[in-house]
Order: sequence, then C-alpha cells, then structure tokens
Amino acid sequence: MTDPLAMMPLLVCPVAPGNAAKYVDQITGNVLWGVGVLFVLAIVVGIGAIVAGRLFSMPHASKVGIISVVVVFVAAIAYLTLPGMLSTLLGSGCI
Repeated sequence: MTDPLAMMPLLVCPVAPGNAAKYVDQITGNVLWGVGVLFVLAIVVGIGAIVAGRLFSMPHASKVGIISVVVVFVAAIAYLTLPGMLSTLLGSGCI
C-alpha cells in the first residue's frame, strides 16, 4: 500500500513567478509573428528565383527556387505538427 504523502511530490506543477507569464506570452507572440514573416519572405524569394531563372535562362536558379519553395512548405508543415507531438510526448509538465 502506498503512502499518500509519498505521492505528494508527483502532484507539483511548475508555475512562473509573479507576472512572468504575461512577458513570456508577449515574447512567444513576437517570435511566432517573426517566423510567419520569414515563411512569407522565403516563399517570395523562392518564387523570385524561379521567375528569374526562367527569364534569364538560368536553370540552376530555377531548380534552387523550386527546392526552396518545397523546403518552406515542409518546414511549415513541421512547424504546425511538431509542437503538438512534443506536448503529447512530454505531457503537462507536472512532475
């Protein structure tokens, strides 16, 4: 039979001190916004490389543009799925 006091440390959940959660949310929001801007910028640069490669007869530039667009889409899919996978694997963070 287990002692209820022995199980008490397993019920401890970490909590940010004071008003830290407000600042953590603000920093997280800024980072997410920046990542979104970088995704859009990478798509524009990739499409620009494809167009420039076709206009100036540079097949290597077109290939790099296509590869960069594909990589951005794969990164966006990973960006959407990996946080859910990590939260499922790691749980709620309670010890």
